[in-house]
Amino acid sequence: MKRLFGLVTLLLIGVSAAWAQTEIVNEAPVSTSGPAITFESMEVDYGTIQQNAEPYRQFQFTNTGDAPLIISNAKGSCGCTVPEWPKEPIQPGESNVIKVRYATNRIGKFSKTVTLTTNDAEGQHVLRIKGEVLQPEQNNE
Repeated sequence: MKRLFGLVTLLLIGVSAAWAQTEIVNEAPVSTSGPAITFESMEVDYGTIQQNAEPYRQFQFTNTGDAPLIISNAKGSCGCTVPEWPKEPIQPGESNVIKVRYATNRIGKFSKTVTLTTNDAEGQHVLRIKGEVLQPEQNNE
């Protein structure tokens, strides 16, 4: 009797799991209309650079949606990471860049983020920069 009860319980669990799977599959598809930002890369590696080297890098992106994309804000994770972004709407199919300046006078490894606020479905996107700034060589003469 216990064995029969166990088998019936397992069967009911299996049927309810299969039914739950079916319900998820039958949900209405998510709408893909509106603006959509697509980046070539969401991370830029400065590599190993000398102190006070070129501080600017760029993130290339395209509006792959069907409505104008608006970037309302871009904020660096600290004062040493300063983003510049287009203030005008980016039309569908158009590309542009987010320009980021890192304070390359700071010696050592770094990993920083820039958080974008947009009007696309995700709302926020996090871009990453990383690298290492070398200490200048001492000239012993």
